[in-house]
Amino acid sequence: MAKDASLTKEEAKAKKANEKNSKKAALAKKPKKSIVKYFKDLRSEFKKVVWPSKKTVFNNTVVVLVTLVVSGVCIWGIDTLFAALLRLALGMSITE
Repeated sequence: MAKDASLTKEEAKAKKANEKNSKKAALAKKPKKSIVKYFKDLRSEFKKVVWPSKKTVFNNTVVVLVTLVVSGVCIWGIDTLFAALLRLALGMSITE
């Protein structure tokens, strides 16, 4: 009877090993299909995208550049003001 039980355990181990191997084989084949599916989905999504016109891109670029320049000038002004206040607080002359 113990011999029969050990055979069933060995059979169970063999069955588990076969299942693992079959899962690995399935996973090894799956990426090829998933890569192809990914690119097909990607292509269909690109067809759905509404691309902006050249005029819209130009206008948005101008807005960004103007915002950068205005922000830069504001930061430069605040920096200059704080530097002058620091020099006054430390008793240094501004022309040094």
